[in-house]
Amino acid sequence: MTSEIGSTVLGYPRIGPRRELKRALEAYWAGDSGEDQLRETARSLRVQSWRELHGAGLGSVPSNTFSYYDQVLDTAVTFGAVPKRYRELGLGPLDTYFAMARGVESTPPLEMTKWFDTNYHYLVPEIGPDTEFELADRTPVERFLEARELGMTTRPVLVGPLTFLLLSKSAEGAPSSFAPLHRLDDLIEVYAELLAELHRAGAEWVQLDEPAFAADREPAELEKLRGAYHRLGELTARPRLFVPTYFGDPGEALGVLAASPVEAVGVDLVAGSTTMEVLSGLTGLRDKTLVAGLVEGRNIWRTDLDGALSKAATLLGLAGEVSIGTSCSLLHVPYDVEAEEDIDPQVKSWLAFARQKVEEVVLLDRALHEGREAVRDQLDRARAPIEDRRNAARPHDRAVRDRTSKLRPEDAERGEYGKRRADQQRALGLPPLPTTTIGSFPQTTDVRKARAQLRDGRIDEATYNTRMVDEIRRVITMQEELGLDVLVHGEPERNDMVQYFSEYMNGFVSTLNGWVQSYGSRCVRPPILFGDVSRPEPITVEWTKKAQSMTDKPVKGMLTGPVTILAWSFVRDDQPLGETANQVALAIRDEVTDLESAGIGVVQVDEPALRELLPLRSELHGQYLEWAVRSFRLATSGVTDATQIHTHLCYSEFGEVINAIVDLDADVTSLEAARSRMEVLDDLNEVGFARGVGPGVYDIHSPRVPDSAEIEKLLSAALEAVPAERLWVNPDCGLKTRGYEEVRTALENMRVATERVRGSSRS
Repeated sequence: MTSEIGSTVLGYPRIGPRRELKRALEAYWAGDSGEDQLRETARSLRVQSWRELHGAGLGSVPSNTFSYYDQVLDTAVTFGAVPKRYRELGLGPLDTYFAMARGVESTPPLEMTKWFDTNYHYLVPEIGPDTEFELADRTPVERFLEARELGMTTRPVLVGPLTFLLLSKSAEGAPSSFAPLHRLDDLIEVYAELLAELHRAGAEWVQLDEPAFAADREPAELEKLRGAYHRLGELTARPRLFVPTYFGDPGEALGVLAASPVEAVGVDLVAGSTTMEVLSGLTGLRDKTLVAGLVEGRNIWRTDLDGALSKAATLLGLAGEVSIGTSCSLLHVPYDVEAEEDIDPQVKSWLAFARQKVEEVVLLDRALHEGREAVRDQLDRARAPIEDRRNAARPHDRAVRDRTSKLRPEDAERGEYGKRRADQQRALGLPPLPTTTIGSFPQTTDVRKARAQLRDGRIDEATYNTRMVDEIRRVITMQEELGLDVLVHGEPERNDMVQYFSEYMNGFVSTLNGWVQSYGSRCVRPPILFGDVSRPEPITVEWTKKAQSMTDKPVKGMLTGPVTILAWSFVRDDQPLGETANQVALAIRDEVTDLESAGIGVVQVDEPALRELLPLRSELHGQYLEWAVRSFRLATSGVTDATQIHTHLCYSEFGEVINAIVDLDADVTSLEAARSRMEVLDDLNEVGFARGVGPGVYDIHSPRVPDSAEIEKLLSAALEAVPAERLWVNPDCGLKTRGYEEVRTALENMRVATERVRGSSRS
């Protein structure tokens, strides 16, 4: 390894090309395997990644990017930020870690939320005045030594100290004036201790990620950044420090880092629209390495290498050394496009997954430092799919574009809410505090097996449909037995809430092995949106009609909203997102109106990703929220006042989009609230929210089942903020990942708690 970083990536997928980690984790949690087996699977995946990256010719290979669950949780454990309630469980280190992530019967897990504007979730650390920071876990050192034994000197990666604290929340009982960032000086000393250990172990570079500075930051926070990296930079026995920011423009933070003693700075030149301009005005980089993030780490289109190389060439005089890297970690893309045998060959030629992006990084770095002629043949081959995509006719559908061009403001408007509410109550006749669920029910082994058998041709469609109808009947029967008020069909026929719809729309292709980690063992296969979007025929109507025929209670039609379909897909980058959102909205609108025509009186259009796509800089919020809200309203405004429109949002910082939630104009909004103990209701009340609201009372991302007393306590807290006539009772999210036994118990407890609260509110 040279003294410079050279070509590199900021991180790499860690779930395994065939989701090996997912299976190992779930076997361990189920008690079907032991800790040794889990650790061996993890080690084999780490080794595989290191060897692959080293063999690809990167100048520097990252380590400590593997995680059993989440890198922010790992950081908390490394520095001893384990809340007392988990330490007192008396579990071993690994099980304590999983208790923080998933909870145990007696103790709920840490709060979970989105990692900036991605679909990755992180566990929120709890930091208080009394948190005792210490170097409690030496995994970063152990991983470095593990790789060195294999002949590779890697670059350990850590969440930077400021990002760690800025993403944390104040521990319960902390003074109202306290913020986790107040503990920065104490935490820096433990980072310094870890850096010293890594130096003694032989680490030449350490990467400290500070993506929090791609968001708006106060002058005091920038001053904290300055002080922290001067303190770390002045250490005499330490590795060289590489500090990347990503997901957007670092703004003034870039100048702060350029003036600090760190040896390398990384910038995202894909999402950072003004970073090149800022770089041109800096002088502090002349003695540093600049890692130029020119290969997109979050989307799957091949890089325009000619354009990227031209941009890189302009940087050569601005820094002591320029290296090519990814814009962010490749955690957010699948492993290998060559594993996709069924994708349309033309579309496939336009794609680059993690392995292809590593090749692009190496090629760009060679072209920059050795000259274009040295890699001319490779550049020529890379140019062909870029030009083919640019000139292809397939992404364009004149009928779709004609329809969007004729949209009018009134197409995104409904009647006055008071009249709608009265019409809906007459039509539905619901009791106070109506109970419902968010949509999906457990996806059993039999359901997944039937889907695989249909895909492989081992059963015909008629047999598959019969099995799905049987599962729907099971779900409807259970809900009636539990006494729920608004039912769902359970979605057994759906593989994923976005992928399912994409498979029935024009403009998308799906993958077979394009898995991406969302959190822990939860993996998704984002569809690829490559062209203009339309819905050729109804998608959910027959399934929903079948469910409604099994009960006299209302059954919700369940759809995914346009913003979430965009957020959880790999989206075309050749037109503004707002244009694509309108196309998807019109496709969903067709489905909503068809459901209403089929006699479905309640339709839920989920938008859990509304906050996720919010730009990190507040100056860009208005433009985004305008088209995001409009697309939802466009999707849901084609029905009569008597049809009740629901939406669902989860695992986001709702306060940042609270006015947009109001502007959605949904009749009922359900939100994640169990882990945060109903905090979101204060935000809603502050903006005068006056629609139906269902704050979640059951955290479905944990196997822990709350008892009725716990749910009753949450409902009572909700009633202090929301009048009974507007309050709905529901879990935090869909029940797809849970088992039937725990779901039945949890929903029974939810119903019992609701009956008690109904009774007490009447009295």
